[in-house]
Amino acid sequence: MKREIFINSTPQESRIAIMEDGFLAEFLIERKEERGIAGNLYKGKVARVLPGMQAAFVEIGMEKAGFLHASDFFDIPEDVQLINASGDEVEFDEPPKPPPSGRRLPLEKRISTGEQILVQVAKDPLGTKGARITSHVSLPGRYMVFMPGTKHIGISRRIESDEERKRLKEIAQSLGTENGGFILRTASEGRSKREIQRDLRFLTKLWKRIQQKAETVAAPALIHQDLDLITRTIRDFFTPDTERVVIDSAKDHRRIVDFVRQFMPRLRSKIVLYSDSEPLFDRHGIEEKIEKALDRRVWLRSGGYIIIERTEALTAIDVNTGRFVGKRNQEETIFKTNLEAAQEVVRQLRLRNVGGIIIIDFIDMEKEANRKKVYEALREALKKDKARTNILKISELGLVEMTRQRTRESLENQLLSPCPHCDGRGRIKSSVTIAYDVLRAIKKQQANLQDGKNIIVRLHPDIANFLYDEKNHSLDNLEREINRKIIIKVSQELRHEQYEITPS
Repeated sequence: MKREIFINSTPQESRIAIMEDGFLAEFLIERKEERGIAGNLYKGKVARVLPGMQAAFVEIGMEKAGFLHASDFFDIPEDVQLINASGDEVEFDEPPKPPPSGRRLPLEKRISTGEQILVQVAKDPLGTKGARITSHVSLPGRYMVFMPGTKHIGISRRIESDEERKRLKEIAQSLGTENGGFILRTASEGRSKREIQRDLRFLTKLWKRIQQKAETVAAPALIHQDLDLITRTIRDFFTPDTERVVIDSAKDHRRIVDFVRQFMPRLRSKIVLYSDSEPLFDRHGIEEKIEKALDRRVWLRSGGYIIIERTEALTAIDVNTGRFVGKRNQEETIFKTNLEAAQEVVRQLRLRNVGGIIIIDFIDMEKEANRKKVYEALREALKKDKARTNILKISELGLVEMTRQRTRESLENQLLSPCPHCDGRGRIKSSVTIAYDVLRAIKKQQANLQDGKNIIVRLHPDIANFLYDEKNHSLDNLEREINRKIIIKVSQELRHEQYEITPS
């Protein structure tokens, strides 16, 4: 797989395009005034404890208080299949065991209003919800995630080689520290003990600085800010199999080079400063790909297409054969379309950062073997996705139900706003519907007017043209019925569905 990373950096925002085999696999954006807070550490002040929900709201200095659930307030992780900040699944050598439920004290007995605690943001605020926070601190490095307060070591499940896992396990056990446990990330595969040890040394020093600062400030206060988008991307995505990183900012180029020189000096030669007059994203056709990533219809190479519809509760994806007619029979045509769609669906989920419940409506296949092949193709494609997913088998109706970890705002929410004309519905009333709404409104209001008064109606040009159409006698008929003159005035200021009715 050919991977390239293109970074467009301006004083206002940073945009990162990760290309895989010529396709835009992921698009990340961070605006200076909207920088995310996931990964940040705060000294918070408990504002309210909710015994019924076994949760608490903690003031961390943001507009909305952070939400702390009881499951995020244990001294050790409760879920042995921990998912770290980069999306790596891990497996502990000695799974941490939470205290038996019978011995767990309720949250209100372990935390009280006004108490000051150190918390980390697990999820950025989304919509009307405040940030999701946890007391389980995890500090991600290049090759590991350091977890203060635990004594457990883990290895990413994405490392499949038994031999490599055994080697990393031996390294991990030799690096055990009293300061905390750690998880070896996927990036640690093939790394030397010295490189991993250097990462651990850096993270333990960082944790000591965080502790010292937390002791000297009053809540609510920011204690530690996670890396910005550019540096995080280099840390998480820049691997030896990446062909190059191209960036168009000299300042950020120097910053990246310094970071790489410290953590992965052998990859330094792959970092390229772009200085041509033509914008970087235009040169490589990325702007056009971003525009297409906002469309609801995505065409497949065969001529089929998928439709992506987002709702409040879930995302629905519909697969269609479109212009693809196949060469042999209908079952083969449907199978090939579904197989291609499985790859494209995963690509779009990553690119658009779709999270939550997802329903994929594949075209119905008669053969069970074909359904199984499409399902396996979908599972295989999801291995490239860093976000945690849970997928069920294709049902007899051709539906696949799945969930995808929601870590940040979707691309649609980051780049788009609800349409002011349709209020986010995606469609507006037709001209004929609005025209007849106007006629009914005139008839309703004329009863309150004094005798002899005419009626002035201000309308959008499209509606006025419909009412004045020679074939449409509705306006003339209404004037005779109410015995009043109706004066139509065109207004460019009014939206398609707006109109104003006043006496003259």
